[in-house]
Amino acid sequence: MTPASTSQRASSFRLLNQISTNNIKGDLFGGVTAAVIALPMALAFGVASGAGAAAGLWGAVLVGLFAALFGGTPSLISEPTGPMTVVMTAVIASLTARNPEHGLAMAFTVVMLAGLFQIAFGLLRLGRYVTQMPYTVISGFMSGIGLILIILQLGPFLGQASPKGGVMGTLSNLPQLLSNARPTEITLAVITMAILWLTPAALKKIAPPQLIALVVGTVLSITVLSGGGGGEEIRRIGEIASGFPALQLPHFELGELQLMLVDAAVLGMLGCIDALLTSVVADSITRTEHNSNKELIGQGLGNLASGLFGGLPGAGATMGTVVNIQSGGRSALSGISRALILMVVILALTGVAAQIPQAVLAGIALKVGVDIVDWGFIKRAHRISISGALIMYLVIALTVLVDLIAAVGVGVFIANILTIDKMSALQSKSVKSISTGDGDLEISDEERQLLDQAKGQVLLFQLNGAMIFGVAKAIGREHNAIGDCRAVVFDLTEVSHLGVTAALAVENAVEEAIEKGRDVFVVGASGTTKRRLEKLGLYKKLPAERTGLDRRLALQQAVSAIA
Repeated sequence: MTPASTSQRASSFRLLNQISTNNIKGDLFGGVTAAVIALPMALAFGVASGAGAAAGLWGAVLVGLFAALFGGTPSLISEPTGPMTVVMTAVIASLTARNPEHGLAMAFTVVMLAGLFQIAFGLLRLGRYVTQMPYTVISGFMSGIGLILIILQLGPFLGQASPKGGVMGTLSNLPQLLSNARPTEITLAVITMAILWLTPAALKKIAPPQLIALVVGTVLSITVLSGGGGGEEIRRIGEIASGFPALQLPHFELGELQLMLVDAAVLGMLGCIDALLTSVVADSITRTEHNSNKELIGQGLGNLASGLFGGLPGAGATMGTVVNIQSGGRSALSGISRALILMVVILALTGVAAQIPQAVLAGIALKVGVDIVDWGFIKRAHRISISGALIMYLVIALTVLVDLIAAVGVGVFIANILTIDKMSALQSKSVKSISTGDGDLEISDEERQLLDQAKGQVLLFQLNGAMIFGVAKAIGREHNAIGDCRAVVFDLTEVSHLGVTAALAVENAVEEAIEKGRDVFVVGASGTTKRRLEKLGLYKKLPAERTGLDRRLALQQAVSAIA
């Protein structure tokens, strides 16, 4: 066994993530920087979700800690993200509406179940398949989530509570929100957005814009703008429970079990996609390679722990990960230190956090929504592919107005159908038949002479490349176009893959040729192609001397038989 293979096996069985002491200074600095960025984001997402600021804070700690300890991407920073918050917001709203008494406990149970789904995906080694979706669908899905996050922040941005009913509830109540807008809180939200967009690059190196906006907005709300709008007090986060969070035991209601499982599957799958896409970004910067299956297990453990203690679900966060790497973080020690530092800050500063205006958090969350929207691809999609652009717009519309599952399902289905259609059209050109030496098949001069010698009475039916199910129609069409001949040679020498549907089409063509009294030869099949035809029983329908030949010998025998 080579050293490389030994190392690979050792890494695949490693329980913990890659924790190194060779870069302590860089990892600690990366962890501190990521913690500073995580604080305002966690507060914003906690309030936006409806679970409260504490849920966002402890979600950032627990998901980040367990994913760093047990994940498969050393420099990845995990925490509540925009997409995960959008789904969690819908889960909380739906379950609390159905069951006001236990809805929130059921929502945290959904987070636990999502973690279990992710662990199962990792154990089943599905990591490399999770992100294998068309980019048009991923882009449309993420852009739709960004728009949802923007819409859901309109109420707090205007100084009011978010209307019930999610996106449609907010849009239908928009005239009322605008008429009751509170100028002071709008001012705070606009100042927050301006800081996030206009902070100079030099200042960003000293402090993240989110933290600057949080501090400036809070100070302004206490001093210059303390009078509130229209004589009303500015809406703030309010008191956050101090100390460690209480254990949230799983709570199930039989009538809502199906909904909870579906929500958990959506949340788990979204977390997998979010985390693994960020892992790819981390790989590209650090020039390393993550372990996707191990990362899913780490993410699952993080979400399981977060749900158990009333925290928001999370995933790999691109912003936190990039900042961590740029600050020197290279091993999982950076993620672990970030979680511990954030936990100390939460335990020590909950009283200060209570004064943060909700309008400031709405501005931060709204900016995240704007950043999630894939503006770059939206601007160019129609120039690259009209069908791709239409799929993206459809997925955006379904995500925002209908349902996340429907959006992904419909998008993937249409994209795959279009792809299969194009592949089938290309592969159909590899289904050819000739009865003279003048055709365009790649055969030897001797084989061309044999066909000419047969004077159109011997047909060479040739398949090349991957024969997917879309090629079955071409096989049938080409065979139906066959005129009068006395012998047919089916050449499968260059077939790299023979799908079930294509195999059945070959079987039908062979059976039809036999029924018409033609001499039939099936040659060149090997590997899985041959095994598939054997399992179909095709070779039992032909004499052994007509299946064990190569193409040249089959043509010789066919020509001799009709002479």
